[in-house]
Amino acid sequence: MAKYIFVTGGVTSSLGKGIIAASLAKLLQARGLRVTIQKFDPYINVDPGTLNPYEHGECYVTEDGAETDLDLGHYERFLSIYTSQANNVTTGRIYQTVIEQERQGVYLGKTVQVVPHITDEIKRCMRILGESGNYDVVITEIGGTVGDIESLPFVESVRQLQWELPEEDTVVVHLTLIPYLRAAKELKTKPTQHSVRMLSQEGVHPDVIVCRTERSISSDLRKKIALFCNVRQEAVIESLDASTIYEVPLMMMREGLDTIVMKKLHRTGKQEPDLSRWSDFLHKLKNPKQVVSIGLIGKYIELQDAYKSILEAFVHAGAVQETEVQVINLHSEQLNASNIQDQLKGLDGLLVAPGFGHRGVEGKIEAVRYAREQGLPFFGICLGMQMAAIEFARNALDHKKAHSTEMDPQTPDPVIALMEDQKQLQVKGGTMRLGAYPCDLKPGSLAERIYGSTRISERHRHRWEFNNRYLEAFQQAGMQASGVNPGSGLVEVIELKDHPFFIGVQYHPELKSTVENPHPIFVHFIRAALERRNLATSSRPRKEAVES
Repeated sequence: MAKYIFVTGGVTSSLGKGIIAASLAKLLQARGLRVTIQKFDPYINVDPGTLNPYEHGECYVTEDGAETDLDLGHYERFLSIYTSQANNVTTGRIYQTVIEQERQGVYLGKTVQVVPHITDEIKRCMRILGESGNYDVVITEIGGTVGDIESLPFVESVRQLQWELPEEDTVVVHLTLIPYLRAAKELKTKPTQHSVRMLSQEGVHPDVIVCRTERSISSDLRKKIALFCNVRQEAVIESLDASTIYEVPLMMMREGLDTIVMKKLHRTGKQEPDLSRWSDFLHKLKNPKQVVSIGLIGKYIELQDAYKSILEAFVHAGAVQETEVQVINLHSEQLNASNIQDQLKGLDGLLVAPGFGHRGVEGKIEAVRYAREQGLPFFGICLGMQMAAIEFARNALDHKKAHSTEMDPQTPDPVIALMEDQKQLQVKGGTMRLGAYPCDLKPGSLAERIYGSTRISERHRHRWEFNNRYLEAFQQAGMQASGVNPGSGLVEVIELKDHPFFIGVQYHPELKSTVENPHPIFVHFIRAALERRNLATSSRPRKEAVES
């Protein structure tokens, strides 16, 4: 029988429930337990697939094609295991299921209510992974903040599960805030007390309280929190602000979070978690020997969570090469032919990010042109790959009005066109090409050298594709289609032959990069950027000597 851990949040949002959940999962996994994490989101959307990145950050896609919350990315990056449709559930999906069952007469004429019908469906979803037999521990993160109207059915479901399951089968970890008042020069526990009281009023009492704080919590303060929140003093865990999220598992291990949880669950495992590889990664991350500057060309750069997986993939690829990757965010709407050289001058590499819609695409095209003509290492993802194709068609093949039918349905040269199976679709949610698909790589190509294989599998999220009508002309002009889907013939990877590093991919490699397995394209991209930087550095003194 699996054990269940529930992670709730209080006082304010954005305290890092996902990171605490992932860190605890990592510690339990390092003790030899089979662990997975799921996220329950209180919004009415069936999934985040139709949400603007400004609203909710990036949409993370799983192997089985589920469009999910970005926290699932943290789960996979920390645990190096795949998540699925079952790992992310929203209020919208719960109500959709219940209403469909009501329409089918499943409830035999009963009045359908929040309790028990909605809560029963929530509990069913909470227990699916645990009842599969694949896991020893299932950690469930409850989105939102205790006291939110939207979260009430989830909290009630946790209360019912605590009542239904044996006491040693459930643990509630409550993440809260201990604010520091600079004027008074002291930490205040009252918000935490109110948050725990509010949770207790809903019938759920926390077993562990994790306190986010800017300043270290004294023993007296821990004792006060324990007394007023009715938990053991050792169950009051300090979570100081960290320089990187990858420090948090080690911080939680020092605080003994995993020890307390294991004791409460009556589980045995390794005496101490083995985090030697994690510690080695963290040491390299915090002690880089070299630096590269990468320009990230995007249209949502005001919100860093919009490109969360890309930024984390840079962290992984940089650390493994003991390199600090300085990401320079550049808004594509502000780039044009007249300022592109000044804006991109001094960069060691350029990544054109994914996205949707016509806004900012001309700036992305100009950035691709600069990278192609200047020999700057280039990496395009999804829309970034499509922009590379459009730029090449316009400036290398002289199709001056080449475009994507997404932005210009009337373009005379639709280098990027809507996929055939997308043309008749009217429903937008969950209907893109989603999830993992195979791809065959051309022997001897840059892509094949990067992966070390001729058959790969990567995750997708798109509707438009490279138009194969232009494939022969592209290849004759030097743009190679080095990766193709074996079933549909869809071009997955394009690359330039005579360029230090120029690759565009239709899929999203950032979604499969983890701490222990950095994605090879990101690793080779950073390596190419390092080579360019080192070449520029080594040639500079000779140039200055000649001028002198």
